[in-house]
Amino acid sequence: MHRHGASMVDISEKEEVERVAVASGSIKLKNSTVEKIKSGTIKKGNVLGCAETAAILAVKKTPDMIPLCHPISIEAVKVDFSIGEGDIKAAVSVKSVGKTGVEMDALHGVSVALLTIWDMVKSEEKDETGNYPHTWIEEIRVKKKEKREYTQ
Repeated sequence: MHRHGASMVDISEKEEVERVAVASGSIKLKNSTVEKIKSGTIKKGNVLGCAETAAILAVKKTPDMIPLCHPISIEAVKVDFSIGEGDIKAAVSVKSVGKTGVEMDALHGVSVALLTIWDMVKSEEKDETGNYPHTWIEEIRVKKKEKREYTQ
């Protein structure tokens, strides 16, 4: 049996640059659930407000959850939602000035945003057997990643 040791990448020689990543994904929901989110009648409260806060917390906590991610300085986090007929799309943009990219932080943020939406609408989405046949998260991806020279 082979054991592979994990190690964080040494970024000490890299230069400080401005880094931005945008990750997106969506959650499929029943049309009736989407309407209740829009009208603010979900029992647990403001779904998108809570999901936005959860995304920001997730971005900041990424190195605590994903073992080989470096702790980085987060300069900005932006969370956007777009409500469709039977789904909600989320996009999380993360900006940092540092030596390593922020795509994992953006992916973590969007994942937690979508999971928070699911948690808040569980009672609406459950069928009579307690399952979720109309609910799923999909298409989580990095939409954009860029780095620019950092000028103070």
